[in-house]
Amino acid sequence: MPILLSMIDAHQHFWNYQPERDTWITDDMSRIQTDFYPNESQVVFESNGIQGCIAVQADSSEEETLFLLALAEQNDFIKGVVGWTDLQNDHLDSRLEYFSQFEKCVGFRHVVQGEKDPLFFQRPNFIQGVKQLAAFDYTYDILIYPHQLKESVAFAQKLPEQKLILDHLAKPPYKSKDLTNWKKDIQGYRSLDHVSAKISGLVTEADWANWTKDEIKETIDVALEVFGPQRLLFGSDYPVVLVASTLEKWLEVFHESIASLSASEQADIKLNNCLAFYQVEL
Repeated sequence: MPILLSMIDAHQHFWNYQPERDTWITDDMSRIQTDFYPNESQVVFESNGIQGCIAVQADSSEEETLFLLALAEQNDFIKGVVGWTDLQNDHLDSRLEYFSQFEKCVGFRHVVQGEKDPLFFQRPNFIQGVKQLAAFDYTYDILIYPHQLKESVAFAQKLPEQKLILDHLAKPPYKSKDLTNWKKDIQGYRSLDHVSAKISGLVTEADWANWTKDEIKETIDVALEVFGPQRLLFGSDYPVVLVASTLEKWLEVFHESIASLSASEQADIKLNNCLAFYQVEL
């Protein structure tokens, strides 16, 4: 694997593990049933050429957002925070105004993959809530499952002025052994220049013990076809990645998958696109 001069990780998590709250971390994910703080992982990342990260919410609460912002104030390794606030709140403006005092608050995310309503993306108050982010120059992370791709594209089409980013390439359904619909539906993003995507969270969607480099590369190739090198960002999804891989192994697969690109295109995915999208600096 080549020596990295500089990278930024567009998708990391930190938490103070609480079993009653963090029920999504099931017993088969025991490797991550513990606390994760930036001071503990920073050395590992820097030894792999990663100079900073965007911390992304894992719990849908403002307490989580404030927790991440506090960590960011204490650790320069965290360059920005994608938090959570109720985007359907009638008083959303006041909440966004409140968070605007935090320099490292760069955007927000809602766990739409957990919503049972198949028409969630069509809710007028949710669409209006995301529209309000633009006034504060906040981004919005789209977290979905493959069956929600079509609705997410229609949602994005209604928000041409809002910076959007698709997390984990909408979680390709590797385990099903059939990527046909995912490949077809993600094409809807090809012409939406205001939408970027993260090459992250892939190995954890595959068979944790038996995933292959080839199946991961296949989906990264699709992402390159749809978004191009100018709209893709690298993300580790650490520590969740640890249930299926080491950080080093994921990095190896990632680097090999984009090795055919030019040096400048690789630099965009590894560093420049993240700095520009989240408006942060190393």
